[in-house]
Amino acid sequence: MSIAIVVCRQLGCGSTVSVLPGNTTRGFGVSCSGSEPSLRECIRTNELRPGLTVICSESVRLVDGAGLCSGRVEVKSYQSWASVCEADFDRQDAEVVCRDVGCGAPAALQGGLYGEGEGQTWDKEFQCKGKESLLLDCDTSDRKNKTCLPGNAVGLTCSEPDDVRLVGGGSRCAGGVEWYDQGEWRIVGAEDEDQRDVAAVVCRQLGCGSTVSVPPGNTTRGIRFYCEGDESSLRECFRSYDLHPGLTVICSDLLVQPDIFLTDPMGGVFRGHQGPEMFRGYNFTITCSTQPQYPGGSFLLTFTGSNRTQTQPAVNHSAAFLFPAADDSHQGNYSCVYDNYVFSHNFSSESELLSLTITGN
Repeated sequence: MSIAIVVCRQLGCGSTVSVLPGNTTRGFGVSCSGSEPSLRECIRTNELRPGLTVICSESVRLVDGAGLCSGRVEVKSYQSWASVCEADFDRQDAEVVCRDVGCGAPAALQGGLYGEGEGQTWDKEFQCKGKESLLLDCDTSDRKNKTCLPGNAVGLTCSEPDDVRLVGGGSRCAGGVEWYDQGEWRIVGAEDEDQRDVAAVVCRQLGCGSTVSVPPGNTTRGIRFYCEGDESSLRECFRSYDLHPGLTVICSDLLVQPDIFLTDPMGGVFRGHQGPEMFRGYNFTITCSTQPQYPGGSFLLTFTGSNRTQTQPAVNHSAAFLFPAADDSHQGNYSCVYDNYVFSHNFSSESELLSLTITGN
């Protein structure tokens, strides 16, 4: 990896995305610290080692868009970036670009959508078949038209990738980490010292809050990732294909949001403009429920504006709180908090507010 970092830096190709398994051809050995500006500053020997294959992040990029997966298509041309003309780009080219930058399938393709850029225009026409992993794997030919009219620089929007998941933990926010790569789900592994940083990125990307714990990895080996910890997604981290123990992650937003609803056996409730309204003197029931993720747990019913709370165990993933003879003291906002002890930690999740109004009978 240290050698790969230097190679990508020297070529002006951004950061290292991955280091693939070396081929059987042998080359002379090189040893780098990773901070050198070029390979010639690294230590090299005549000892033969397996050839090194490196993928760098920047052979193509999307700029001036809303995020990593949209923008004007630019291609690395020597040490500068060049816009691609719309006439030289089609849907199959777009499929490869979206795959190359680590995003989902193309969603929109339109010239001039993200501006013109200030540099030159790419001097080749891509002839991708649509199945290539990298844009540089596609064939090219000389452009038929030597000029690219204003407003014709390719703008591309790719769908956001659904390329990370947690499996086997009973929740989308807990389990073994898998990453979608080259058409299949692969196990993610990490060194012990990298696990917390990788886990933080996984929880963030999934919208699952923060990392609660990183249990011991399973014995199955996976692609090695290492992150700084502040990346928005795993695709921004370094990865290599030397196998490490699979990573298991527990995130803070483990429990789904519970539901809260009001019922009355006597017909004393009706729908008002601000929520349910209850006639004085009628009894009513507030029910808390949650999806069947884990057994057990309890529901805490809170009443906003008061210290009044009630707790019941979750039976079949729900609990019913009975209120006889409604009066003005019952008017206000209620919420259900579901608590459960899972994976040696306490987790909780709160429902939306239910606003109850008490009215005359």
